Amino acid sequence: MREIVLDTETTGLDPLQGHRIIELAALELVNHMATGRSWREYIDPEREVEEDARRVHGIDNAFLEGKPKFAAVAEGFLEFLDGAAIVAHNAAFDMGFLNAELLRLGKSELSNPVIDTLAMARQRFPGSPSSLDALCRRFEIDNSSRTYHGALLDCELLAEVYLELKGGRQPGFSLAEERSGGSRGGGPALVALDSTSSKPRREPRPHAATAEELEAHKAMLSEIKDPLWGRG
Repeated sequence: MREIVLDTETTGLDPLQGHRIIELAALELVNHMATGRSWREYIDPEREVEEDARRVHGIDNAFLEGKPKFAAVAEGFLEFLDGAAIVAHNAAFDMGFLNAELLRLGKSELSNPVIDTLAMARQRFPGSPSSLDALCRRFEIDNSSRTYHGALLDCELLAEVYLELKGGRQPGFSLAEERSGGSRGGGPALVALDSTSSKPRREPRPHAATAEELEAHKAMLSEIKDPLWGRG
């Protein structure tokens, strides 16, 4: 199962008021495990970044000067997405901006399945804080480098949060970094299921019916009127 964890940073809060995406990042999961593949672009929004937004993500127009416009990166992003399910925190926000950008280019809105980790967190922990930072604290995920919101860093944190919201790693499985020279990208490797157990092994017990049980079963069948197996 292929999923894409996705995050955006924007010039403001509402695409219907002309606000645009300035950073777009995506991270690939297969069977809920990070593959090491990611995609990220900073984007020239062709408008001013609002001060309130800049205080959140730390990105200003001077930094974005000379960056590609959304039209130049759209195809690369769609190729990376390639029909996968989208995982996002407060997905309505990100999807609203993405679809507004695509419609501006005359493209169709995204039809991918969408998984909203904010809704998952609110359902699992009703009444508790459900921001990405709050969930990192709950699941003891190190987010100390998150001084500003950043799309790719947030994708990496959200991938860990999403795994925990799905129930965490299955017992007996663990992640280990590949350390051989042939490792590509330093991605995690799945270690085999641990088959060791401290429980004593029990011999299988017989479950064949006794002669008395067979006779009782035969008597019960004889009392059934017009059984299906007697027709024909």
